[in-house]
Amino acid sequence: MRAPAKNRGRKTAPTISARLGGQLTLATHADGSIAAGFDGGYSVALGKFSAGAVDRAQGLRAGLPLGSFGPDGTAVDKEIDLLVRRLARRGLLEYRFRQSHDGDDQVVIEPQVPDYWPRTPKLNDADLIVLSRFAYLRRRGNEMVLESPRAGALFRICDPKIATAIAMLSTPQKVGRLRRQEGSPQAELLALLVDCQILFKVDAAGGDGLRSREGDDNLVFWDFHDLLFHARSTEGRHANPVGGGYPYVGVIPPLPAVRPCWPGKKIDLRKLPAARSEAISPFARLLGQRHSSRSYDDQQPITLAELSRFLDSTARVRSKWESQPDLDGSGPMIGYAARPYPSAGASYELELYLAVANCEGLARGFYHYDAGGHALTPIEVRAHELEALLTGAEYAMGAPAPPQILITIAARFGRVSWKYSSFAYELILKDVGVLMQTLYLMAADMGLGGCALGTNNIDLFSKMTGIEFHIEGPVGQFAMGRGAEPEAPG
Repeated sequence: MRAPAKNRGRKTAPTISARLGGQLTLATHADGSIAAGFDGGYSVALGKFSAGAVDRAQGLRAGLPLGSFGPDGTAVDKEIDLLVRRLARRGLLEYRFRQSHDGDDQVVIEPQVPDYWPRTPKLNDADLIVLSRFAYLRRRGNEMVLESPRAGALFRICDPKIATAIAMLSTPQKVGRLRRQEGSPQAELLALLVDCQILFKVDAAGGDGLRSREGDDNLVFWDFHDLLFHARSTEGRHANPVGGGYPYVGVIPPLPAVRPCWPGKKIDLRKLPAARSEAISPFARLLGQRHSSRSYDDQQPITLAELSRFLDSTARVRSKWESQPDLDGSGPMIGYAARPYPSAGASYELELYLAVANCEGLARGFYHYDAGGHALTPIEVRAHELEALLTGAEYAMGAPAPPQILITIAARFGRVSWKYSSFAYELILKDVGVLMQTLYLMAADMGLGGCALGTNNIDLFSKMTGIEFHIEGPVGQFAMGRGAEPEAPG
């Protein structure tokens, strides 16, 4: 029998389903406990559940629609909601977006930060939306992905029509007009992209100044490539592998430790008279003594007095002045505050935050160093956040224990990018390198141990300070304390 005419062509509601990410497996045991398993035998315990929940959880391999469970449903619904939330909190899920429950994937959403959960804010037909200037579409293997350093998730595009429609949003478009076009993204997908800040709403009366209308004033400072590099070269805002994983073993041989010599006649400096040892300057000796210390003597920790001297010699403000930029006399007066190390344009944008694990005379906690007042200000953080920061440093160093003090070097990005274009972030990283060497040399001079770290977690720092990652964020870390024993140079 033919269906009534009024039902013909009715659009089915799209489905968002949660499923296990990557190569994860779900292991269940006779006592009802469930664990997520990784390659290599590592697993994460997720708790104990009823037989009905254990059976239904198997649907996570293919995907469970988010609308099929929740905290207000049956007992099993509540258990599944708890399980899925625990998986999401650890970044172990991805989400399928489909035209219907039985349809093909149009988009697969891959979380880039822990706690990501798909949200679809309300969009009206009259809303004007546009593509973020930080969003980009690229090839990843045989896939196309849409992402942004501001987004909590990336979108794997499975339907080429969606990529075409996204390109139309390089200029502001009304939601209602988009919805009437064949092959355009559904309202729910547009809402997901707005939630991830890949798209954003604009005011029709706002003119063409889209840069100033996206996000807060601090976001105006950022160029696309700088924010992308900041977010992708650190931990916390992407799901890519991080650290010494030796990804090219068996693909490309390692480069030699010393560069092969250039061809041509050489001037052998070794034939010149060697300097007498007594003529070597104290600074040259200090350079020779500098090394990385990854283990510390917790029976004799660094003292607060030593820490005060260390910070005074390396980071305290030495002088202040004001100057007007050369802008035909129309520029504002700019304040400056010099410190012991050089800085690009005398910006001195770097701030020190101390995670203290073991310091005689100073309580365990998280502190900001006030370089102007030479003081430490405690910042209230959750115990597990401080522990995560210190444990991350321990792991990054391959050390037997956390450092006595972990210094996080954070940048006030706008301090540099207000003046410089195209290479602001590069200048910040150069400043970090200069400060790192200053910290190393002072530690060596005081007989302390120090070690520069190559990782930062910008999302964890944001949670601990309450500062958005694009306003002020970590760009370096330095572990220090009283070294346990002499170590090889490095």
